[in-house]
Amino acid sequence: MIELLPHIYVLSNGLKLVYLHASSPVAHLGVTVLAGSRFEEDHEVGLAHFLEHSIFKGTEKRKAFHILSRLDSVGGELNAYTTKEEICVYASFVKTHLNRAAELLSDIAINSNFPEKEIQKEKEIVLDELNSYLDNPSDKIFDDYEALIFPNHPLGNNILGTPESVQSFGRDSLKSYVDKFFFTENTVLSFVGDIPLSSLVKQLEKQFKGMPSGKTRAIPRTFDSYIPVKKRVEEGNYQAHAIIGGIAPGYNSEHRRGMTMLTNVLGGPAMNSRLILSVREKYGYTYNIEAQYSPFPDLGYWSIYFGTDQKYLNKTIKIIYSELKKLREVPLTVKQLQQAKEQLKGHIALSLDSNVGLMQGLGKSLLLFNQIDTIQEIYASIDKLTSAELQEIAQTYFREENISELIYDVKQDS
Repeated sequence: MIELLPHIYVLSNGLKLVYLHASSPVAHLGVTVLAGSRFEEDHEVGLAHFLEHSIFKGTEKRKAFHILSRLDSVGGELNAYTTKEEICVYASFVKTHLNRAAELLSDIAINSNFPEKEIQKEKEIVLDELNSYLDNPSDKIFDDYEALIFPNHPLGNNILGTPESVQSFGRDSLKSYVDKFFFTENTVLSFVGDIPLSSLVKQLEKQFKGMPSGKTRAIPRTFDSYIPVKKRVEEGNYQAHAIIGGIAPGYNSEHRRGMTMLTNVLGGPAMNSRLILSVREKYGYTYNIEAQYSPFPDLGYWSIYFGTDQKYLNKTIKIIYSELKKLREVPLTVKQLQQAKEQLKGHIALSLDSNVGLMQGLGKSLLLFNQIDTIQEIYASIDKLTSAELQEIAQTYFREENISELIYDVKQDS
């Protein structure tokens, strides 16, 4: 049973730790750094993601094989991911191997030396990943959409970079990026597992004492020049693909929770979302249609994605605009509002059922907000939402004149 009462502790060097006790033989420890792709300079597009790959390729005392084998040899896992905002390196392991995991993560985060030979090999792997993504239109369209609504800004850049940018990276660029972002004020540790806080702190004090400190926390470049745009391109796909959306409130907005609920009602993961019931169940136009809300601290964006046969493309778009209009003009009834609240609470509860996901989420929350909301606080904020507030949010962010579109039409045979 998980005690959803996380503790925040500050190590002697200023590095923050968020700790959550969970009765399980498996523990999870992460190092999350405010160094995602949003912080890249123009000549660094893709560097954060390339660093995520290269950080496993060698330290002052370990070669790549020894890094990859250190936890694998005792049944543990070592992994990492990159988003627009953060790089996270984390380990999952049997709790008796805390010392091994903590020492390995600290060695990677503090002492990586990026051997040039390994970097050249990793470039081929990242380029293969980039080509794989380009072959998948349902993934590619999201990056193209971000580039459309965030032009000439890091939020619009592909996290993977470009073939040209990846080829340009070397040891010096990686070390420079680490020096710029990997320090205590810009980093948090997160832990979920069945190890006493005192024992964990003792181990982390020992292993992470060498992380640099005394630097200024990274501040991303803001974006305030959104202009709605509609774009159609022909792609050599079997299906047409489309994204419809626009700008949304950020993490720090009072409308964040309401926007989450509206997106859930519109096209969340449940089979009874409005778009699923209309586009898929009533008309059978598409197998996959979903709405998403992606917030950053200062702003966010919402999107509706679907793939369909070309002959149903315009019909599906018409239904989407109709559903958006209903949210703007017709407030949720008392029954609809209550159902939406209970559904959102349930989805949040399910998301907390994964300890590794919990560890990652806690680290991100502490890194971005310097606080952790308990599930009781989250539920209370959901309960406060009113139909009038949700309608106001819909009228603000779902206004038809503020909506952007990116459509992949099926290329016609010449």
